Amino acid sequence: MADLELDCRGMRCPMPVIELARRIEDVPVGGTVAVAATDVAARVDVPAWCRMREQDYVGEEVADDGTPVFVVRRRA
Repeated sequence: MADLELDCRGMRCPMPVIELARRIEDVPVGGTVAVAATDVAARVDVPAWCRMREQDYVGEEVADDGTPVFVVRRRA
């Protein structure tokens, strides 16, 4: 269970990553953000954003409805 879940279903690139960047500080250091995104670019964009922003990409899960969920741990 993530500390914060972002529902970015239906948002097109780059909006899921912009929403992640806007909300990452809403969780404590060490906390996680789960980004549910239907845009196929999110599979590449979220890990790339983590590398650029020095956050930890935890991995990908699948929501009950089949939507990919990308999990990020706040490092700083």
